[in-house]
Amino acid sequence: METPNDRAPLAERVGQLLAVDGPLPLVAAGDPVLRRGTEPYDGQLEPALLARFVEALRVTMRAAPGVGLAAPQVGVGLRIAVIEDPAPVPEEVRLARGRVPQPFRVLVNPVYEPVGARRAAFFEGCLSVPGYQAVVARPAEVRLTGQDEHGRALDEVFTGWPARIVQHETDHLDGTLYLDRAEPRSLSTHQAVAERWSQPTPERAARELGFDLP
Repeated sequence: METPNDRAPLAERVGQLLAVDGPLPLVAAGDPVLRRGTEPYDGQLEPALLARFVEALRVTMRAAPGVGLAAPQVGVGLRIAVIEDPAPVPEEVRLARGRVPQPFRVLVNPVYEPVGARRAAFFEGCLSVPGYQAVVARPAEVRLTGQDEHGRALDEVFTGWPARIVQHETDHLDGTLYLDRAEPRSLSTHQAVAERWSQPTPERAARELGFDLP
């Protein structure tokens, strides 16, 4: 059953969220807002409110901490996400996963498509599915189109870990969680991943848990 807040205009609901300083509350799996998909952004928030919302997403992402955050994860059904990855990982992990630093950036109305047929599989987690990770096979290279927060066109090819981040966050905007794409037999707690499957690639996990890699 919807509440009055569910039916309130988006700008009003965003204003209510931003009325309290600090990180925004994160929405966890099971909340319908994560499954409804989102409205394309076409000016529902006036520029000053949009800037405040983007800053709140950045603060919330960093506090979590995470490398990306989509508007539905804070209960807002707009096609907006943010990403940022300082990539503080060992060299062997960087090489195996193609994980390189990504500056803070805003994705407005993003859409991705695979570039080539190569796929890569790694453990992946989500701030809206706390406590767990699973192996997800995704296109290793994607073309992302959309805009930034100032309306400037975005048309960029991402590879390696940055490609995984933009796919994960764009999926959120379509009502898709990483678990929808994951290998079920790989599902592991954060503790199990840290203790057993912290290798740069999930090959050992695939052998011992009994699933195939691409």
